[in-house]
Amino acid sequence: MRSSPLPRMSRRGRVTIGVLIGVFVFFTLLGWGVNAWTDWLWFDEVRYTQVFTGVLATRLLLFLLVGLGMAAVIAVNLWLAYRVRPRMRPHSAEQATLERYRMLLSPRLGTWIALAAAVIGLFAGLSAQSRWSQWLLFRNGGNFGVKDPEFGVDVGFYVFQLPFWRYLLGVGFTAVVLGLLGALAVHYVFGGVRLQGIGDRMTNAARAHLSTLVAVFVLLKAIAYVLDRRAMLLEYNEGAKLYGAGYADVNALLPAKEILAYISIVVAIAIIVFSNAWMRNLVWPGIALALLGVSAVAIGGIYPWAVQTFEVKPSARDKEAPYISRSIEATRAAYGLSGTKTAGYAASNFTPPASLATDTSVVSNIRLLDPQLVSETYTQLQQVRGFYDFGPKLDIDRYSVGGKTSDYVVGVREINYGELTPQQNNWINRHTVYTHGYGLVGAPANQICNGQPYFVSGFLGDAGKETAGCSSPSEQIPAQQPRIYYGERMEADDYAIVGQADEKRNIEFDRPTSTGGEQYYTYNGDGGVKIGSFARRLLYAIKEQESNFLLSEAVNDNSRLLYVRNPRDRVEKVAPFLTLDGDPYPAVVDGRVQWIVDGYTTAATYPYAERLNLQTETTDELTNRGTFQLARENVNYMRNSVKATVDAYDGTVRLYEFDDTDPVLKAWNKAFGGDLVLPKSAIPAELAEHFRYPADLFKVQRNLLARFHVTNPGDFYSGQDFWQVPNVPDAPDSGQKQPPYYLFTQFPGQEGPRFQLTSAVTPNGRQNLAALISGSYVDGQPRLEVLELPDQTRTAGPVQVHQQMTNNGEIRPQLNLLSSGQAQVQYGNLLSLPFGDGMLYVEPVYVKSNSQDAFPSLQKVLLSYGDGASYVALANNLSDGIKQLVEQGKRTGQGAPPPTGGTPPSTGGTPPALTGALAGAAAKVQTAIAEVKAAQASGDFERYGRALKSLDEAMTAFQQAQAAANPSAAPTPSGSPSPPGPASASPTPSPNG
Repeated sequence: MRSSPLPRMSRRGRVTIGVLIGVFVFFTLLGWGVNAWTDWLWFDEVRYTQVFTGVLATRLLLFLLVGLGMAAVIAVNLWLAYRVRPRMRPHSAEQATLERYRMLLSPRLGTWIALAAAVIGLFAGLSAQSRWSQWLLFRNGGNFGVKDPEFGVDVGFYVFQLPFWRYLLGVGFTAVVLGLLGALAVHYVFGGVRLQGIGDRMTNAARAHLSTLVAVFVLLKAIAYVLDRRAMLLEYNEGAKLYGAGYADVNALLPAKEILAYISIVVAIAIIVFSNAWMRNLVWPGIALALLGVSAVAIGGIYPWAVQTFEVKPSARDKEAPYISRSIEATRAAYGLSGTKTAGYAASNFTPPASLATDTSVVSNIRLLDPQLVSETYTQLQQVRGFYDFGPKLDIDRYSVGGKTSDYVVGVREINYGELTPQQNNWINRHTVYTHGYGLVGAPANQICNGQPYFVSGFLGDAGKETAGCSSPSEQIPAQQPRIYYGERMEADDYAIVGQADEKRNIEFDRPTSTGGEQYYTYNGDGGVKIGSFARRLLYAIKEQESNFLLSEAVNDNSRLLYVRNPRDRVEKVAPFLTLDGDPYPAVVDGRVQWIVDGYTTAATYPYAERLNLQTETTDELTNRGTFQLARENVNYMRNSVKATVDAYDGTVRLYEFDDTDPVLKAWNKAFGGDLVLPKSAIPAELAEHFRYPADLFKVQRNLLARFHVTNPGDFYSGQDFWQVPNVPDAPDSGQKQPPYYLFTQFPGQEGPRFQLTSAVTPNGRQNLAALISGSYVDGQPRLEVLELPDQTRTAGPVQVHQQMTNNGEIRPQLNLLSSGQAQVQYGNLLSLPFGDGMLYVEPVYVKSNSQDAFPSLQKVLLSYGDGASYVALANNLSDGIKQLVEQGKRTGQGAPPPTGGTPPSTGGTPPALTGALAGAAAKVQTAIAEVKAAQASGDFERYGRALKSLDEAMTAFQQAQAAANPSAAPTPSGSPSPPGPASASPTPSPNG
């Protein structure tokens, strides 16, 4: 009995569905077209259209080639299955059931085949277009000049060729499997394959078709085995806990893969022969496939496992030694560790030398300003308006002023749109009035003025003189164009519309004036996309979904639209193949503020190299606090190949080649025409002076050196000499790693002071100091250096030093007074400095009031020398602290124990009682301390101030009495526990604080 036909849809229903589909397609294409057009305009503005066209053309090419190829495979197999269908089918209940489907498909079979092929091809093309980077490297990659240790194949094959070959193999498997399933379905519907009835279950044509597809699948498996042999050099070796093929892999699994490849070829031939040319049944082909499966398990699984279990494990240290050596060598080469200069540092001196007081290469350059803590200070003292902001962390750079080079803490005064008041935060103000920040504010890192930075640049007219005299009389880092239109505080929707029809009428807020008024400005740079025409305004009105582009008088014929204003986003858009450092920094170069962004080329297929996750390796205390968190990208090759700059005024982006030997960068440059990246010789000398060793690369290299400084395979396998990065010294329980810090200093073995990124490391599982690692540039080339201390050294690590200094019996009470109920103590960077065959530790102590809008003020400096406990000082400034340490060292040289900062050795008796004037002075100190505590508890600030003054006087009297009672003793470095706020020091800055 014939089934009833499917109900037909009414004409109105068909029209409605057609209109809905048309509207959906229109808006989808409109959105894509608007984004593509605005992207083209943006790339045209920055003059990198070759990136836009190159990536777009590659995406379209891969979409079409893979999509059409996949669609063709599916369509051909479906059509072939229909073409060889049997003309006569035996009558059965199964065939009667399938008849209705044949009636539905047969009249429009071509349409159904085209639709199925088109859908599969669409998804295949969409997947393929995301592989544009692999394709470009595949086409343009060259050789590394380094061969892998197993096959002797150039590393370039693994980095440039292997990833795309493996992708193509995956596409081949997908096409064959889908083609096989589709052909099987068509054969079944049209009677070529039957589950019921008399006679053969499969026609000869169907068997030939399907068996050929199975044979092709097995041949692809043979190719996969060949590629797997190469890819084994990238896999994790569980026995050695390293990447790369180990003993069992090389001696068991590699031969097994080769055997399985040959077996696969034989099985593919057997499937075709037994299915079609000889017995014409599926029994023997099935047996052949079963044998392939058994062989894969036995040869490729059981045999390597047996070798690993019974041969390698009992003597893994010796068996894996050659392969551990391969991994060590490859890892050091892949991450730029091969040229690391390692030197021993005895650190055997535990007594402060007298040369500390006269040194000019280390002590005079000690940085006291912590860029993370003083950001609040910059914001409060230099913002003038509430919408200015310096971000949560400042940057460190170096400048030559007056013929002397030193490091400076610098920050850019930017607009923070989140701080605009409701009155200010309308569309006109946000996008046409508050368009830019002003000035690069800098202060010498080693100068303190009243507990504050001594500002030398970025002044808003005379406003820079309002910081209680703590500023230079003139700009020492002058910028001819100080306006900041592009900065780190810019979000994706923080676009600005600049340029006025009336050039005499300025509406952009520029800066406040010294008379209390406001100065306005009109942008006259070349940055931004011109939006004067109606078409452009309509275009961006659609893109931003904002009608004011068409309606507002603020948008005129001279208008320009500035967007993608974050320097890191800007470089990432221009060079999407780079991994960017998380800490861009500003510098004044040739009178203009330039953002400098370090770019890395990476790969994940360097044979035998250690693979790691960039986000995990670079995360520490400062991540997302003024720095950007890197993506979760797994890599095993990394180079700082590019130094990029973004002009803070007009947004000009330049990419400079920094590593001119990197094959990956050469491949990318070739892929985009050969002139995308400027040669290293084009780097301006003034710009090169501000290059610094990039933080994220240093973190990766430091973490790797914690293990891969061990180059002996046996020692590496035992892991006894591994290091670790210590936690943050003042919060060790937080689990956050201590960030590396920039210093302008001289380490032992260096010719002179050098701007370098440094980090202390400790032995694995212990807290004493193991080594100091530094990264710097020497003659324009990166240099990693390691100062390695002897094993079992007494020298304390950062966490131990901080605990010993802050828990010292004489220092703890003073710190407690600073951290009263109305204020909190904040510790700056703990600097570990090798000096005089010993270790000098310096940690600035900031005090921040709990009142609103308070900022940290540097009140004291903690210092220690030697093992971290014997010689400790807490002083008002660095000079006094150094003098105290030197005096303690002199007393030790005279045979007396260090009374200050260290705990005298116990003699088992009771200390002598104080007598005379000394006892009276001590009693007054106790009385004064009690009054301070009482005043603090009462909440009376006036009483608290008087109590602190009385305590200061009592401490001074006690020191005088102590000196009179024992003239040979050094005075105790008590200092006055100052209240929160500016210290009572002279406003004239001192190089030592």
